[in-house]
Amino acid sequence: MAAISTIRNLGPASEASFAKAGLTTAEELYALGAHEAYRRLLAAGQPPHFIGYYVLVMALQGRPWNDCKGAEKAALRAKFDALKAEVEAAAYAAPPGAKTLPRPLDQALRAIGVIPA
Repeated sequence: MAAISTIRNLGPASEASFAKAGLTTAEELYALGAHEAYRRLLAAGQPPHFIGYYVLVMALQGRPWNDCKGAEKAALRAKFDALKAEVEAAAYAAPPGAKTLPRPLDQALRAIGVIPA
């Protein structure tokens, strides 16, 4: 089993982040693919960062991190934004029948009168 840092573009910091998400080998990343691996990073508390997302995509394709440009980069941005929204929505999802609380931002906006109470 190869270390994550053996993948082009991914170093010790990436390896540490993936370890927090329960991923410790290059083989696990390749098997999951960039999108699912990044989902696990977000679910583990890693702040979303578009550059990190497309660097991972490029890394798993064996390409330089800065090879992502134009239409390909725009398409990856759309996938990243959808993933980020999906993970955020799941974080605020409540079990059926449970009383839900508004998101912290909504609470703050209501408190200052930006959105109705």
